[in-house]
Amino acid sequence: MSENRPSNPEEILQSILRNVQVGGNLTTGDITQILNLLVIIPQPQRCYPQEIPHNIPPSGAVQFVGRATELANLSTMLQANNQLVTAINGMGGVGKTELATQYALLHLLLSTYSGGICWLRARSEDISLQVVEFARIYLDLTPPEDFDILAQVKYCWRNWCQIGDVLLVVDDVTDYQQIKPYLPPPSSRFKVLMTTRQKLGSSIKQLPLDVLQPESALELLRSLLVETPEGIERKLDEANQLCAWLGYLPLGLELVGRYLARKPDLSLSTMIERLTEKRLEQPALVNSEADMTAQLGVQAAFELSWQELAEYDRLLGCLLSLFAAAPIPWKLVEQNLTEEYQGGLEESRDDKLLKLHLLQRQDEGIYQLHPLLREFFQSKFTGLDKAEEWKGWFCRVMLEVAQSIPSSPTQELITSVKNAIPHLEEVAQHLTDAVTDDNLIWVFVGLERFYSGQGLYASAEHWCKECVTVVQTRLGKEHPDVTSSFNNLALLYNVTLPRRWQ
Repeated sequence: MSENRPSNPEEILQSILRNVQVGGNLTTGDITQILNLLVIIPQPQRCYPQEIPHNIPPSGAVQFVGRATELANLSTMLQANNQLVTAINGMGGVGKTELATQYALLHLLLSTYSGGICWLRARSEDISLQVVEFARIYLDLTPPEDFDILAQVKYCWRNWCQIGDVLLVVDDVTDYQQIKPYLPPPSSRFKVLMTTRQKLGSSIKQLPLDVLQPESALELLRSLLVETPEGIERKLDEANQLCAWLGYLPLGLELVGRYLARKPDLSLSTMIERLTEKRLEQPALVNSEADMTAQLGVQAAFELSWQELAEYDRLLGCLLSLFAAAPIPWKLVEQNLTEEYQGGLEESRDDKLLKLHLLQRQDEGIYQLHPLLREFFQSKFTGLDKAEEWKGWFCRVMLEVAQSIPSSPTQELITSVKNAIPHLEEVAQHLTDAVTDDNLIWVFVGLERFYSGQGLYASAEHWCKECVTVVQTRLGKEHPDVTSSFNNLALLYNVTLPRRWQ
């Protein structure tokens, strides 16, 4: 035996993860390496002579991609002697359950938890009953029937095999305080791993899980389409566009990848067109397959979080969906709301949307919705009583931005309005129906001034032409604003044409 070989499970794990490729993928070869190395390690003493008791659900991952760092971090956090509870948190569809599954399966191979691995489903079933059932089936424990359920659970913890560490995975926790009484007592033997959409208190060590990096998202899509005639190698531009449209969300990528695998004649560009047309209602994002880890489509997964929101929280989420798929200056959100609604704004943002990972904080005063969550909130907007009223507020705020831009803006002013411009463009492209006739031209004038003031004449020309088309279509050829639109375009050409001839 080589003296340089790892000699314990933790060293093996770290060795493997250090050699994982840049994309962060855990492949079949890596698992094989684990199995080969296991034969040189003395197996830990355990109560169960044959195999470690566990009820880990099967993984539906074709390839576990982009999470090597998180897997290593999770191992470090859970192996800390003073840490009883660790939580993976993140938005719906980001792969929390899959990461927990892969961690449990990997450490089952490594025999890290020789006392057993117990998997509990917090959202759909009573975890106290699940603990007792696991103890009866896998540990041959029989809690006295005259005990109440809490006493039976405590009986299981007291009488659990005294040899080896134990891992308890509590999947999809919605209320930590509700399940807390049924967790094991503080002990270095018992480790609790939770998955949740919520940000929990500071006493719980938490591992935030974000969407995949673009290269890992592409690798996941590639792994799902490996058996199609061309894979994605000849269509990398379209594949990258598809990953971006899905916001690099693992659930969206897996659903669409599996859908494309079932339809080998469907091109990536056509898939993007269908998603753009039907959004979250496109069948590719609705129907999961039986062997997937996630059993919900994207909209159904988000719906679980929606059910936890009060009416005002829902309104705020829908208001945010009016903004473009770009960073949102919070001061623009505040300007949208009258005093009637201002009171609970900060609490709704911090205690609900951020806590449930329905909103992301990018920087001080800057927030953003995930692209698919934006689609979800937009789909909910039409069913709300205040929808048209709030849409009107949003357009009025963006008009104020447009009207604040002079014909020759200073660099200071350009900098001050820069973050608002994508949202003004959103109004110009999709929300002109909520702008009054008198103000319609201003949407485009503001954009033209912003771009021409920086010498970006191609963009300025685009918005001038859009202005002519939209204003003429809506107000008629004889309207004075149509004349003004043509005049603005002519003035822009008067500035740019001499430059083009130089």
